[in-house]
Amino acid sequence: MNTVIIGIGSNIDAETNIPKMMEILRAKVEVVKVSEMIQTKAVGIVDQADYTNGAVKINTERNRKDLTKLLKSIEDQLGRDRTGPKFGPRTMDLDIVVWNGEIVDQDYYTRDFLQKSVEEVQ
Repeated sequence: MNTVIIGIGSNIDAETNIPKMMEILRAKVEVVKVSEMIQTKAVGIVDQADYTNGAVKINTERNRKDLTKLLKSIEDQLGRDRTGPKFGPRTMDLDIVVWNGEIVDQDYYTRDFLQKSVEEVQ
């Protein structure tokens, strides 16, 4: 069993997309704990709506590659447009931040909101 913390971000209809994402995720993995969702300013391209960010701790038997595929699939189900700029607006952004106790997303070190959310669910 793998214990994973996933970073959550949305700035397009977040109040609808985050609950939908959680519903889909709960049907696929064991959700252990969800952080508070917080509003943050956009990183990179600042001329866009604020983001709603948080984290979710899960248990899963999936390996990292399969979990990544699942997360991308959930993003796609929620209308993620991958043709725009890297730091552009998005309906859903899901990233593996911690895998079995090891920080695997370097953004953790530069985004205080991510550190706060991860800490909250550990």
